[in-house]
Amino acid sequence: MKWYPNNRIHPMLVAATSMSIQWAAAQESTQLPEIDALPSQVATPDLPAELNEILPPVEEARPEPSTNVAVNLTALLVKKGLLTKEEGLALIAQAEAEAKAAAAATATAPSVLPAVEEDEVSVTYVPKVVRDNIRDEIKQEILAEASEQQWGQPEAAQWTNRIRPIIDLRTRHQSFMYADGNDNSGVFPNFNVINTGLPFDTTGNQFSPQFNVDQNRSRMLQRARFGAEIDIDDGFMAGIRMATGNGTSPVTTNQTLGGGPGSFSRYPLWLDRAFLDIKIVDESDSKFNIMLGRFDNPFFSTDVVWDLDIGFDGIGFKGNQVLNRDLTFFYAGGLFPIFNTALDFAINQPKKFESYDKWLYGAQVGIDWRINEKTTARLASAYYDFDNIEGKLSSPFVPLTPEDIGDTDASRPGFAQRGNTYRPIRNILPTAANNFGTINQFQYYGLATPFQVISNTGRLDYDLLSGHRLSLISEYSRNIAFDAGSVQSIAVNNRNGSGAFDGGNNAYNMLFQFGKPAFEVRGDWSVTMGYRYVESDAVVDGFTDSEFSAGTNIKGFSLGGVMAINPHTRAGVRWMSCDEVSGAPFGVDIFQFELNANF
Repeated sequence: MKWYPNNRIHPMLVAATSMSIQWAAAQESTQLPEIDALPSQVATPDLPAELNEILPPVEEARPEPSTNVAVNLTALLVKKGLLTKEEGLALIAQAEAEAKAAAAATATAPSVLPAVEEDEVSVTYVPKVVRDNIRDEIKQEILAEASEQQWGQPEAAQWTNRIRPIIDLRTRHQSFMYADGNDNSGVFPNFNVINTGLPFDTTGNQFSPQFNVDQNRSRMLQRARFGAEIDIDDGFMAGIRMATGNGTSPVTTNQTLGGGPGSFSRYPLWLDRAFLDIKIVDESDSKFNIMLGRFDNPFFSTDVVWDLDIGFDGIGFKGNQVLNRDLTFFYAGGLFPIFNTALDFAINQPKKFESYDKWLYGAQVGIDWRINEKTTARLASAYYDFDNIEGKLSSPFVPLTPEDIGDTDASRPGFAQRGNTYRPIRNILPTAANNFGTINQFQYYGLATPFQVISNTGRLDYDLLSGHRLSLISEYSRNIAFDAGSVQSIAVNNRNGSGAFDGGNNAYNMLFQFGKPAFEVRGDWSVTMGYRYVESDAVVDGFTDSEFSAGTNIKGFSLGGVMAINPHTRAGVRWMSCDEVSGAPFGVDIFQFELNANF
C-alpha cells in the first residue's frame, strides 16, 4: 500500500483501513470483529455530506461488516480533520483496487505471493490476535482524542472546564500580651494614622496617635478569598480574586470580627488580584511568562521583605532555563508603581504641584540545585530599588489650616506599619500668622531614608524515606542606600535614651521546618521554628510581615505547628515573642490559633 504524504495520518489507522477492505474481498466467509461502540457522547458520526455525494450508499455497495467499518473509519478521519476529503476517497479507492488484485492473484496462484513494491504493504491474512490488537489500539486512540477535544459536549460546558475556582476560608483567634516595662510615655507614634488623615499639629496639647504597648488584647479574625484562574487561548491566562480585609492594607486580608462599627455590620470585599499571565516560552527545558495587572509576588523571598499576602501592581516577568539534569537557572523582575500622583494634586489650588510618583524596580536571579536524590537547594539574589519612596522637604510655606497642602505632601507613605524611621516633610515658615512657629504647625511625615535593598535568599530541603521533609529557609537583606549620618539630623523616632539615632539597615532570619511537604490525608503535620532580626530601616515597613509585630525594628523567636483534619482542612497554632531592636523598650508575645479550609 502506498503511503500518502500527509503526516497527520497515523500509520496504524491507514493499515487497519486497507487490511479491513482487503480481507473482506479475499475472505468473504470471514468477518472482522466490529469496533465496540463508543460512549454516547462520542458516537461514530454519519458520513460527511461530501462523501455521501460522491460515494454510493454504504449499505448497498458494501454490505460486509468489515467494509462498512473501514469506510466509516475513513469518514470519521475526514470529519475530524485527520484526512482531507480527497485523501479519504483516494485511500478507499486504492485499498479496494489492491484488495481485488490480491483476491484475483490468490484465486489463480494461491501458492505464489504477489510482488510487493518497496513502498507498498500487502497483507493476505491477518491473524485474529493482530486484528484484536488493531481494534483495541484504534479504539483507545479515538477515546483519548474524544476526551481531549470533548466531543459531544456543548460549547458552554467546554468553556467551564477552562475555569479553576480558588476559594479559601480562615478563622483565627489572636492574643497580644505586652511585656511589663514597655515605655508608654508617648514614644511610639502611629505615623500611618497621621499620614492618612489630617496633619498633626506639633504645637497642640494632645499626643499624636500612638500604638498600644501596655494593654493586652484578644480578637477574632476572619479571612475569605474567592476567585478563579481562566485559561484563554494561545498561552493567555487570566486571574481574578476578591478578599476580605480591615481596609486598604496591602499586607493582610484579615477582617476583625466585631471591628469597625461592630453590631454585626457587614464587611467589605476588596479586589485582591486581577491579572493576565502570558506564556511567551513554554518548553520542557525553558519557560518565560509576563504578568500584567495585580498579581502574586513573582520573587523567591521570605516574609521579612514581602508579606505573604502582598500583591504586586504593574508588569512583571519570570522564567527558568534548565542547564543540566541537576541545575536550573531562574529569574524574575518587573516594574511596579507604588504611588501615582492624582491628576488634580493639589486639589484646593488652581496651580497644580509637580508629580511625585513612586516606583519599585525589582530583579532577581537564582538557581535550583538537585544535590542528590534526597537533597535540593534553591539560592537567589535580588535587588529592589524603591524610587522616590523617601520623604522630601517641601518648599517653605505657611499652612493656616489643616487642609492647606504642601508641595511634597505626596512623598509621605500611603501605607505604613511600624518600625521605619520618619522625618517631617513640611518646611513651615515662622511668621506672625502662626505666632512665629508656636501655633498651627500642621505636619506630615515621610521615610527618613531611601531604600535600595539587596536580598539573598536560600532554601535547603532534605526528604526522608518516611515522606517527611526537613527544610532550612534563610534570608539576609541590607538597605545599601541607608546613611546613618544623614538620618541622624532629621529622625523623629528610633532614638535611644540619650537622644541619639539608634536605627540600622540589616535584616536576617532563619526558619526550620519539619513535616509533610503537602497535606494529603488526615493526620499529616508540619512544625516550624524560626528567629529573625530586623533593624529599623533594613526593609520598607509597609510591605514586611504583618504577623510578627507588624513591621521592622523587631527581633525574636517563633514556634508553630499545623495538622491536617482532612486533605482540604487544617488546624494550626503559632507563638511569636517579639522585642524592639533599638529605641525605647518594647516587647509583646503573640498567640494564634486558626482553622483553615480551601476548595
